[in-house]
Amino acid sequence: MTAPTVTRVASARERRGLAEEVLVVLSLSLLASAVYSLLDLLAAPVRGVTRATYPAGGLQYQVADVVFGVAPVALVLHLARRNGEGLGPFGLRSERPRSDVALGVVLGLIVAAVGLGVYLGSVALGINRYVVPIPPAGHWWTIPILLLGALQAGLLEEIVAVGYLVRRLEQMGWAAAAAVAASALLRGSYHLYQGWGGFAGNLALGVFFGIVFVRYRRTWPLVVAHVLVDALAGLGYLAFRSHLPGS
Repeated sequence: MTAPTVTRVASARERRGLAEEVLVVLSLSLLASAVYSLLDLLAAPVRGVTRATYPAGGLQYQVADVVFGVAPVALVLHLARRNGEGLGPFGLRSERPRSDVALGVVLGLIVAAVGLGVYLGSVALGINRYVVPIPPAGHWWTIPILLLGALQAGLLEEIVAVGYLVRRLEQMGWAAAAAVAASALLRGSYHLYQGWGGFAGNLALGVFFGIVFVRYRRTWPLVVAHVLVDALAGLGYLAFRSHLPGS
């Protein structure tokens, strides 16, 4: 894969418009999640506390959460098409599905292995809450919703926090390293509800994924990796939850 051409820096007027657009998109999605995550962290202790990543309730609540959770992605795609940019600059062309999936699987396995170690270590140190990464268990729809939720999270976080945000910040004149750092800080922040381990681990993950995006200008491998990690985390929890801390 070859590196793409350098992103054109927008004019001062265009930069103001892009800044407003970014603020709106993030406020409707991950920035709002970051604020609520911080408030959640400040409202309760970390050690010995359990946090679920799926809402309580029946199938209808789970489906609604997944559907509306992916709405910011639709907004980003709409803006990209309306502005005449297309999906390419955001790493969303679909001409290399096999290589995207292959790279995504490799990234996902690396992240899953490292992430499990970071999580267990953080819980043992008392700097992370117990995380329940599954919908309510014991239903026929538990695993289907788990997989749909993994897809929703992968699309939302990687398209908005990486493909969209890094692209927009570069257009606004940010250096690639600064754009990646901002993306990583956002990712860490909306995982603060898990505790400081979740923040640090996702901050590092954000840097890693940001570097991969800047190198290849492909977002789909990140989506594949994220879906794989979330699915493995949920399936692993279901299989081994009696042996995990907090169970």
